[in-house]
Amino acid sequence: MNRFLIVAASLVSLLALVGSAGAQGTLRVGMTASDIPYSGGQPDNGFEGFRFVGYQIYEPLIAWDLTRSDRPAPLVPGLAESWEVRKAEPTKWVFKLRRNVKFHDGSPFTADAVVFTWESIKKKDAPHFDTYGSAQVSPRLASLKAVKKLDDSTVEIETNTPTSFVPYQVCYLMIVSPVQWQKVKDWRKFAEQPSGTGPFRLTKLVPRERLELEAFKDYWNPNRRPKVDKVVFLPMPEPTTRLAALRSGQVDWIEVPPPDAIPQLKAAGFQIVMNTYPHNWTHTLRLDKEPWNNKLVRKAANYAIDRVGICKSLLNDTCAPASGITYKGHPWFGNPKEKYEYNPAKAKELLRQAGFDGVSKRPAKAVHLISTSGSGQMLPLPMNELVQKNLKEVGIDIDLQPVEWNALTQRFRVGFTGENAGMNAWNISFNFQEPWSAFGRFFYSKSVVPVSLNTMPYINPEVDKLLDEAAQTFDIGRQNEILAKLHEIVVDDAPWIFIVHDLNPRALSSKVKGFVPPQSWFVDLTSVSVGK
Repeated sequence: MNRFLIVAASLVSLLALVGSAGAQGTLRVGMTASDIPYSGGQPDNGFEGFRFVGYQIYEPLIAWDLTRSDRPAPLVPGLAESWEVRKAEPTKWVFKLRRNVKFHDGSPFTADAVVFTWESIKKKDAPHFDTYGSAQVSPRLASLKAVKKLDDSTVEIETNTPTSFVPYQVCYLMIVSPVQWQKVKDWRKFAEQPSGTGPFRLTKLVPRERLELEAFKDYWNPNRRPKVDKVVFLPMPEPTTRLAALRSGQVDWIEVPPPDAIPQLKAAGFQIVMNTYPHNWTHTLRLDKEPWNNKLVRKAANYAIDRVGICKSLLNDTCAPASGITYKGHPWFGNPKEKYEYNPAKAKELLRQAGFDGVSKRPAKAVHLISTSGSGQMLPLPMNELVQKNLKEVGIDIDLQPVEWNALTQRFRVGFTGENAGMNAWNISFNFQEPWSAFGRFFYSKSVVPVSLNTMPYINPEVDKLLDEAAQTFDIGRQNEILAKLHEIVVDDAPWIFIVHDLNPRALSSKVKGFVPPQSWFVDLTSVSVGK
C-alpha cells in the first residue's frame, strides 16, 4: 500500500473515531502514544501519560507552575497549601492540605485520601494495592518511606534519609478517591470510572481509540477552571496520520508534527510552538557487557554522532545537539572535559585504542531496543537510522530492534534480564526537570533495578558522594554547583550516547487560543480555548 492510501485509510478511520466532536468548546488532540494512557491514577506511557491524563484528571500535593514560557517550570502548592521539613527530625516532612476540595465523585479530599493513595502504591498487602500503577510511579518516589495522617488536613511524609529532593518526588504522586475505589474495588474498573480532583473528569474511554474529558464544574481553583467544555485525546503514533488529521480539521492540536511539514503548516496558518525544556534523547548503554563496558568505545560512539546533521537535515531545527545530560547554559552543565562534537576520525582512533579496528577486522557489535513512537521520542525510527549509519561509518555495528513505546518503557524497568538479556542499550528520552530525575534514578549505585532505573548499572563512588551531598543541601545555588561537578564526571564516563535535546514542537489550529508552551514536559490545558 502506498503512502497516499495509508494516509487516506487513516483518515477514514479517524472520521469514524472523531464523529461529532468538532463542536465549539471542544479541544481535540492527536497524541504520539499508540494507546490511551492508564487512567487509574498513576499513568503509563511516560510523561505523555502525565501530560494528558495524570495532571488533567488528578492532582499531586505539589504541582508545577505551567503558566509561563520564559523560565523552567517551578514547583507550586497543589493539594497541599504548604509543607516544611521538621528541623529536629529532617527525615519527616509535614504537609498542610487544602480544605473544601472535592473529588469528581463528590466525596471530600482529606488526609485519608493521601494515605490511601500511598498504600495503593507501596503497601503490597493492602486490598487496594495497584500493581500496575505502582510499577509506573514507584521509581520516582525512591526516597519516600511512609505517609502518616496527623489530622484530616495534615499528613507527615517520612523519607529513608534526609533529602531536599522530597518536593520533586511528591509531585508525581497522583491522589485518587478512596470512596470511588470502594465502589468498584478493582483498579481496571476504577480506570474506566476514575475520580480525582483535577480540572477535568473522564466521561468516555475507548482503548486505542479515544479518551474524552469534560470540565469539572466543581473544581476548587477558580483561576484554573477550564475554558473548554471537553477535551478529546486520540492516539496517533504515525506522524503522517497526525499531520493529515490536523490539515483536514479532524483535530486542533498535534504533538510532534513531521519536521519537513512545518514550513507548509506555517504558510497555511497553523501555529507552530516550540520551547526549550528539560529533555534528552540518548541511548542508555549496558556497562557490564561488550562493547559498552569499555569507556573508550563509549566515547568513540559519542564522537561518531552528527548531531547538527540530525537536527538540521532531519528535524528542521526542532532539536538541539546534546553533549551531556543537560544542555550548555544549564546550571548543572558545568565544564565537562569531553565536548563530543562530530569527529569520526577521533572516534575511529578511540576504537583502535580499545581493540576494535572497524568493519573489515573487528567491529564493535551491539543490539539496541528502540521505539516506533512515544512521549519525547520525536521521530525515533529515522533518527535511529541516522545514528546507526553514523556508528557504522566508524566501525560500530548496532542492530536496531523496534517495539511499541509502552512496551519499551515496561521492558526498561526490569533491566537487562529475561527477554532483555541479549540487549546492549535502549533508546528512551528522559527528563532532567529536577535532581533526582536527572541523576539519582540513573547514576546512583543504590538505584540499581529494581529499586529505581539504574539499568546499566552505573557505579561510581564519587558520583554517589556528590549526589548525597546535593540531596542534603537546601541552598539551591550550592546544590547547583555540586550537581555541575557530578555532571562533569558522568559526561566523562559516557554511560549514555548523548544525541539531542528536543524543542517540544507542536502544531495547533489557528482556532486554538491561550496555550502557553512551558519549559516543561507537561502542559496546562485549562487556559486553552477553541474558537470558530
